[in-house]
Amino acid sequence: MPGVSVRSALVRGVPAPHLSGLGLFTVLLGAALPLIDFFIVNVALPSVEHDLDAGPALLELVVGGYGVAYAVLLVLGGRVGDSLGRRRLFLVGMAAFGITSLACGLAPNAWALVAARVAQGAAAALMLPQVLATIQATTEGPRRAHAMSLYGATGGLSMVAGQILGGVLVAADLAGTGWRAVFLVNVPVVLIALVLAVRSVPDTRAGRPAAVDVPGTLLLALSLISLLLPLTEGRAAGWPLWTWISLGVFPVASAAFYFTERRADRKGHTPLVPPSLLRLESLRRSLALLMPFSVGFGGFMFVLAVTLQQGLEMSPVTAGLALAPMAVAFFGASLAGPRLITRFGSRIVTAGGVIQAAGIALLLITLRQGWPDLGVAVLAPGIALAGLGQGFQMPVLMRLTLSDVPADRAGAGSGVMITAQQSAVALGVATLGSLFLALVPTAGMRAAVSTTLLVQLGLIALTVLLSLRLPRMR
Repeated sequence: MPGVSVRSALVRGVPAPHLSGLGLFTVLLGAALPLIDFFIVNVALPSVEHDLDAGPALLELVVGGYGVAYAVLLVLGGRVGDSLGRRRLFLVGMAAFGITSLACGLAPNAWALVAARVAQGAAAALMLPQVLATIQATTEGPRRAHAMSLYGATGGLSMVAGQILGGVLVAADLAGTGWRAVFLVNVPVVLIALVLAVRSVPDTRAGRPAAVDVPGTLLLALSLISLLLPLTEGRAAGWPLWTWISLGVFPVASAAFYFTERRADRKGHTPLVPPSLLRLESLRRSLALLMPFSVGFGGFMFVLAVTLQQGLEMSPVTAGLALAPMAVAFFGASLAGPRLITRFGSRIVTAGGVIQAAGIALLLITLRQGWPDLGVAVLAPGIALAGLGQGFQMPVLMRLTLSDVPADRAGAGSGVMITAQQSAVALGVATLGSLFLALVPTAGMRAAVSTTLLVQLGLIALTVLLSLRLPRMR
């Protein structure tokens, strides 16, 4: 029978689709791969620059091309999964991700790598929305809370693990592959995931699938591209005229997107981003917090990777070890989250913001006082404390964002949330990363990283204030 949601199955009197433990592991593996690949390339860029004779502008495109394609197509991926079946799209996206990863690993020149990275981002956008939509449609109650906590833990860990794994693979130089191993390693993982998905992931789809909103899709793509592409590429390209024209297009395209979606909603059509979803208090307030959190997270991970390797002259492996305390603390906080939510509700997000701020402040003091003679052990307390605070925030925010979204709109809801999150991560890399790299030549790396961390402290203060307005979830 065609895929159905839990609620619609109960109404029809047929067995509801059930996500087994193996199925949950499989979809979480699918969620991890795109996020790992967003960050894994950071530590490989120096090797890519040397081997492919790529200048700064092309290196920015290797990072930004993936992020822009990924962010632009996420909502569309969620909508298509609602219509054609989420398992089908998960399988298609996973297979495409493996093929494009292979293309990245075999790229003969920089432009071929850029093209493969854009295609890889598009494949990720097909796959990732199906993960949250499948969880929403096949779990309820405590099982959903547990699955969402694991999803949040997977998301944060993947971003940190991407840079750790990248450092290990580049340093290992497996069979002489060098930087190419960071992409080629995806291929066997994808093959295993495809076998597991066929056996363990139930098929679901929306009860009333909607047609693709072509005007909304094109306007959303134009809005995101006109913002993210110039911010990602502008500094390396020297801010040519096209970057300023593109930034000028962004507010116009965004306004056109909003009014087009509102008009479609009023006419009874199903827009790409239904304004009625944004009227859900839990989704609206959580997104308002998730975006500055993700801007800070994305910028922090990029700046820290550059600082560890270029400023403190750590090897890729040592730089990865320096991030390990963040991964451990994040994972521990994510697992403790469900029990803490039961007792303290959404105030755990506020506490997480305060803890994260303390970690960033400690790291800032450590960098300023000990520069440049800093090792892994000295940096560990600040990095671990920041990871602990982040782990208390991200899983709870993701769970709260989708808590009131109906199961038959799970694809649209997850697409909106992931698009907002990943666009904000890309925006953080572009803005905080550009600020950092612009300050390095004149002020030096210590001053540049200090300024960037101060900006992040401001973003954390904003998230703490916004967290006070979250619904008191228990």
